[in-house]
Amino acid sequence: MKVRVINKSPYDLPKYETGASAGMDVRAVLDQEITLKPLERTLIKTGLFLEIPEGYEAQVRPRSGLALKKGLTVLNAPGTIDADYRGEVGVILVNLSNEAVTIEPGERVAQLVFAEFKRAQWDVAESLTETHRGAGGFGSTGTK
Repeated sequence: MKVRVINKSPYDLPKYETGASAGMDVRAVLDQEITLKPLERTLIKTGLFLEIPEGYEAQVRPRSGLALKKGLTVLNAPGTIDADYRGEVGVILVNLSNEAVTIEPGERVAQLVFAEFKRAQWDVAESLTETHRGAGGFGSTGTK
């Protein structure tokens, strides 16, 4: 799959860091560093504009290292970039740590994962087929 991209950032295009990587890291395009207080959130621009083929989406996902080391995560994870969106890719970051966290210009703040999807059509019904689980949810399949 090819994705058309315009890169208005001062950084190289995101790339897969290993042969088995699912995502590509995106960088913060900032004029200066910013600091997020605990539970504060912000929109980080990336300078990237995408043309994703129909039938695909780009998912904006947290970076595990950023979450572990700094307590930063993507607030709406995974965020979805639809195939018909042409604006700049942004990342909504939130600081879940107990301390203020600084984000530097060029810092890797999230990853993009491209995924194929299928669109559903509703089949309106009066009942659903029975299963062992039934309506149990939110931990109902575990014993403890």
